[in-house]
Amino acid sequence: MRRRERHWAVLVAAGRGERYGGRTPKQYQLLAGRPVLSWSLRVLLAEPSIDAVVVAIAAGDRRFARLPESRDARVRTCLGGTRREHSVANALQALGGQARDEDWVLVHDAARPCLRRSDLRALMTGVAGDPVGGLLAVPLADTLKAADGDGRSARTVPREGLWRALTPQMFRYGLLRRALALCLDRDRGVTDEAAAIELLGLRPRLVPGRADNLKVTRREDLALAAGVLRGSRAR
Repeated sequence: MRRRERHWAVLVAAGRGERYGGRTPKQYQLLAGRPVLSWSLRVLLAEPSIDAVVVAIAAGDRRFARLPESRDARVRTCLGGTRREHSVANALQALGGQARDEDWVLVHDAARPCLRRSDLRALMTGVAGDPVGGLLAVPLADTLKAADGDGRSARTVPREGLWRALTPQMFRYGLLRRALALCLDRDRGVTDEAAAIELLGLRPRLVPGRADNLKVTRREDLALAAGVLRGSRAR
């Protein structure tokens, strides 16, 4: 009898948010009455097929334990690293002994509070039979400019075939561990898990997602995210 495919989630929440500024990390900024991280975590916990969520937090983080979601039986934490690949690798290590190589792992940004359940399900369905795995993404619609050293537009970059990567990103546990180990061995920084998979010569599947699955990077993004959340709850 075929074993049930298990799903694990990793939430990257160890960042300091240098571009956001301020003393409170952006993942703990209040958004519509809850910390940003609460919104990002609760959508993962609302998916019953996810067996556990490992949250990578910074050393000395005392805020996470105060979140109501932190007391969910499926939530555990690990120490994050100085770079994204360190945090995700630590989270995968924390799943060692439970996760099998063929299990799926979904990696999500703590600063993406507007993920819709429908997008999460679309990713899980769209990638389920894929030999590599994949990620939510949005085709670029804006005109792209390449800047010169003086802050002027040097040329227009063709946008055909270009997508904006989102999260979650979903890959097999064993494959993702191997890809991240290669990054760490080469001291190669990556900004998402798909880039690590690409280093193995593989091509992750792009699953169309909603453009309002935005990342809170600057202060003005909080107001945008609040508007998205209000709109989603009004439907």
